[in-house]
Amino acid sequence: MQPEGIQDHSPPPQSRDHMLHFAAEFRYARLSSERRSTCGIKQKDPQQNPSSGHVCRLYWRDLPVWYVQSFINQTWTERYQSDISSGVLTLMWSTIVSVFTLGGLIGVSVGGTLSIKMGRKGALMVNNIFAIIAALMMGLSYPTGLFELIILGRLLIGLNSGIGLCVQPLYLVEIAPTSIRGLMGMGTSVFVTGGIFTGQVMGLNELLGKEEYWPLLLATTCIPAIMQLLLLPWFPESPRFLLIDRGDYEGCRKALRQLHSPADCDGEMEDMEKEKNNLDQDGLKAKKPWELLADRSIRWQLLTIVLLNSAQQLNGINAIYFYADYVFTQAGIPSEKIPYATVGTGACECITALTCGLLIEHLGRKVLITGGYTLMSICCILFTLTITFQEQGPIFPYLSMACVFAFILSFGLGPGGVTNILTMELFTQNSRPAAYMIAGSINWISFFFISMIFPFIVIGLKQYCFLVFMTICTLVALYIFFVIPETKNKSFLEIQNEFKSGKKKNGTDGSGMTLLATSM
Repeated sequence: MQPEGIQDHSPPPQSRDHMLHFAAEFRYARLSSERRSTCGIKQKDPQQNPSSGHVCRLYWRDLPVWYVQSFINQTWTERYQSDISSGVLTLMWSTIVSVFTLGGLIGVSVGGTLSIKMGRKGALMVNNIFAIIAALMMGLSYPTGLFELIILGRLLIGLNSGIGLCVQPLYLVEIAPTSIRGLMGMGTSVFVTGGIFTGQVMGLNELLGKEEYWPLLLATTCIPAIMQLLLLPWFPESPRFLLIDRGDYEGCRKALRQLHSPADCDGEMEDMEKEKNNLDQDGLKAKKPWELLADRSIRWQLLTIVLLNSAQQLNGINAIYFYADYVFTQAGIPSEKIPYATVGTGACECITALTCGLLIEHLGRKVLITGGYTLMSICCILFTLTITFQEQGPIFPYLSMACVFAFILSFGLGPGGVTNILTMELFTQNSRPAAYMIAGSINWISFFFISMIFPFIVIGLKQYCFLVFMTICTLVALYIFFVIPETKNKSFLEIQNEFKSGKKKNGTDGSGMTLLATSM
């Protein structure tokens, strides 16, 4: 173990085989597209310890890992008059990282219920309390000398993220007119990627990336929560929730007048009344997740959201970030400049999410997500080749770097944003909260699963692991092309009827396995 206060200035890894050293630690640190925005935190210069620099960027992509570990070691020494063992320190650090996943899974499990009991707006307002308490805990951990507060803060910010990623898309899409529903739904992805980029910038040494600022950096999670507490009360509750769930016609009309132009109010009201009348026949009460799983009439919709949400974690985006620093180093970028290259990946994601939002109402959901997975499949093949021949010529490191950015662009253009929108659009009002709970749970479980198995995939297959991800992306693209109908400019009732009519056209009754014959 390196003595405290002495820095190891050994250079970053210069070969593919060195990457295997990082794989065994991947379980402690992993990136998540939908969860990375909650803490904008910066990693220690990888020049000081190459392995930890790569590891931490995969979850708290910019976490000052050495600052926090030094704090834990210092606190432990003061309490017990002995240095903490490397095993205990690793356990503490892995707990800090992984407890976020536990919080997220709990949050998404209760988010749908909160959105039904308290309304979409009410659930979002209450959810801010968790973020503020988490920020206080993490920010006060250093002054109080209690590293346990970081663990509790991470649990609460995970809870906040799980609830937010369940309820926020519901609210945004339910208040949107049908014509711009996709654009509004992309708001979640735009601000998630914007949060990533903002966190990366704030974590630079020139801003809050210095050692003395890391508690303040952890506490910045309260800023979005405080802004929402100040601004959200001025917005109305979801008109669909008021009319269909609460039967509040007057409240619905008032919310519509506040959200839409007078010309659009009547059309939106008529659409909601049709959906309400249809649901009256099947039972208007909001369904529980287990009731949704038992409903054979929406079997294909459930299969679709399970597939899309698991694929969002298993499509290779995490592996790309895992290799990114190595690729940047091979391309000749100095180690002290790599954090700025990482900021470039964040900017790339943010720009792509904005582009997807602008294109989604023109090209449609199906074209974007199918195209995204297809391009990701091609990038997997090219990246495997460029990594394999990395040392055969000076051009290959630059081709690898191009593949990194191309993969991130492809992910953001389709799977990164459209998945949440399809999860919402494939269900009607009484099924949607439960569908989000199921989709979110699958997403978080897949998130945990890939963090466990990825080290072994990399150790066994090295750069050829991208062929596994290529297969996943290709199969998902084929499923989307043949099964999922286009949902652009269609009401929720029309989308549901299209699934039903598709099954009848193929001679199934909802329990068969015949694929829908839908066109682009």
